[in-house]
Amino acid sequence: MWSVLLSCIGLLVALYALCLWIIPAVVQYSGCLALLWHDVIVEKSLDTVTRTTRPHRLLKAVQDRAIRGNPKSVISVIDHYCRNQEWAMNVGDEKGVLEQCVLLMQQRLWICGSGFILDSVVSELNPQTVLELGTYCGYSAVRIGRLLHSGARLLTLEFNPDYAAVAREVISWAGLENTVQLVEGASGDWIPRLREHFGIHTFDFIFLDHWKERYLADIKLLEECRLLRKGTVLLADNVVCPGAPDYLEYVRKSPLYDSRYFKSHLEYTKAEDGLEKSVYLG
Repeated sequence: MWSVLLSCIGLLVALYALCLWIIPAVVQYSGCLALLWHDVIVEKSLDTVTRTTRPHRLLKAVQDRAIRGNPKSVISVIDHYCRNQEWAMNVGDEKGVLEQCVLLMQQRLWICGSGFILDSVVSELNPQTVLELGTYCGYSAVRIGRLLHSGARLLTLEFNPDYAAVAREVISWAGLENTVQLVEGASGDWIPRLREHFGIHTFDFIFLDHWKERYLADIKLLEECRLLRKGTVLLADNVVCPGAPDYLEYVRKSPLYDSRYFKSHLEYTKAEDGLEKSVYLG
């Protein structure tokens, strides 16, 4: 009997170590395995056990630990939560500082954390009008919104109503509700209505981070609706993992864009990923 009990305990310890340390360490270097493990197996298991969703667990971490009205604190809490407790597909962050990333970009050493690439592009461009496609839990909206000057506007579109509800709370907790306006609905439905509904003629900066299959269709729709101007900057995340090959082929071959790839990693992992920065030439 004791041998059976000890065997069961040993098995449980082995499973615990496997799930908590060994598998996460192995999938760190494979984007496909990381997405399968974190986005399917772990998320569904935790949803079942806790009877909550990942966005709501992330929101609770923000409300429990982040300083209200402090965007930097909100970003820091989300990054810590996603690195140490539960992975989530935000644009993410890596070690380093913004100034170092700018220097790397200027020297054409295109390896830097996705979050800092985003920061660098926004800070350099200093946009007045910004469009984000894919809000998810509001992480990148907070990351962009905190860098915008007074009077600038960020419209962020989110198709999933549950994600949108959590994102509104996160954006509000960061104190950016007057800068960031969340629009709920499909990008294909909203893009043709943006000028009429919000009075925005063109966008200075567009961040694509929604369904990768929609990248190309939505950029063409933005062109058709004349929401791009000469010099508009588009930054597309996760162009390697999960990937957006048709979008990359279009912006790299089209005479309408000057496009450049920034090598990075899939959020909170060591798996290769990257962002594509494309300047609209008109």
